[in-house]
Amino acid sequence: MTERLAARQVVALMTDGSSFTELPHPERRSGPDGPLAWDGYDASRARAVERTGEHESVVCGTATIEGTRAVLIAFEFGFLGGSLGEHTGDRLEAAYTYARARRLPVVPLVATGGSRMQEGMLALTQLQRVARQSALTREAGLAQIAVLRDPTTGGGWATLGAGADVILALPGAQVGFAGSRVRPPDADPAAYTAEAQLAAGAVDRVVRPGELRKELGSWLRLLTAPSTAPAPPPAPLGATDLPPTGWDAVLRARSPRRPRADRYLDAYFTHRVAISGDRCGGTDPDGMLCGFGEHDGRTVAYAAQTGTATRPAGYRTATRLIRLADRLGIPVLTLVDTPGAANDAEAERQGVGAAIADLFGAVATARTPITSLLIGEGGSGGALALAAPGNTWATPDSYFSVIAPEQAAAILKRGKEEVEATADQLRIRPQDLAELGVIRAGDDGPH
Repeated sequence: MTERLAARQVVALMTDGSSFTELPHPERRSGPDGPLAWDGYDASRARAVERTGEHESVVCGTATIEGTRAVLIAFEFGFLGGSLGEHTGDRLEAAYTYARARRLPVVPLVATGGSRMQEGMLALTQLQRVARQSALTREAGLAQIAVLRDPTTGGGWATLGAGADVILALPGAQVGFAGSRVRPPDADPAAYTAEAQLAAGAVDRVVRPGELRKELGSWLRLLTAPSTAPAPPPAPLGATDLPPTGWDAVLRARSPRRPRADRYLDAYFTHRVAISGDRCGGTDPDGMLCGFGEHDGRTVAYAAQTGTATRPAGYRTATRLIRLADRLGIPVLTLVDTPGAANDAEAERQGVGAAIADLFGAVATARTPITSLLIGEGGSGGALALAAPGNTWATPDSYFSVIAPEQAAAILKRGKEEVEATADQLRIRPQDLAELGVIRAGDDGPH
């Protein structure tokens, strides 16, 4: 487990030099032993102040992280377990309000056991205040990047943590809605860790403390650089001549030598950072790559299929990526490359149809420009969902089809010897797609 640092130690680790400036604290009067007159509450708070030097469980201020200004919310776990009470809610609301007024991203550095019992339901309702402030900040188009420290449980995880746009976590940190003292006695403790949340699609990356400032700096730079211009399509990295027949187009797209998404992303971006997971319990790292990168000095978001059958979690992760980019005003590049959506029984149980529908909706309603490049197989609706209407291009070693030629022939009750002719009839070559108006073509043809 990572060493548990005090709030100000974490702030010093994250920020540039002495750039941290604490925000003014809102004043609130409360009666003896708090709003519930909980016997001994004042004494507990006094001991917490003496132990930590803090007067509440959060320290809020502004600082620069690798050159980008942000509002930081650092929890002090030593102050009553980093719990949230009314005074905590006051500070959090003030910090979010300050961020919106000055158009600054928000970075919660979370370490909390949840709501403060000594303030009862008044403490629990602070989660509603925090959720509203987070939602207002999201609507304002400002990024929220959470860092999960040890522990991140209860309402703090369910609002400041899980509600952030991007979630980073320290290795070995305890992360889960249920804290260690309220779980079932037979619960597997490994399920309540940063690593388990990463595997479940609830965390984007587990980052070692020594790498955290650089990682945060990259995210902040990329997510605070909106642009209204569409992303240019990448240049083809494979074949340059057009396929003579439909079946040739299929063979080229299925060739193991044909460049895949990772090569296109590496060539397109000077550097990039990845998001991971659909926030619904799933990941599809082998089928969909999503994140943000720098291209020609500006930020572009990307969602890229890898040439395999895309899982429901992959579609949901792409939807999450597009909606985040849309909120932040960042253009999107999608790379289309799949034989089709996963169609096994597990994919159906995971809601593949609903996941594809949601992605279609995200692409259709996005205000930010989306550019799509077909780089391999375009298999039916599972590929079309990621393609931008009116701004999709294609490489010479790709094809797009309503259904794979083999399946089309089977549906039409044709023999295997008729598959190649069926491919021609479907008009799936890049030049056919351009002629049909499905893809865009430059002066020298498709792409």
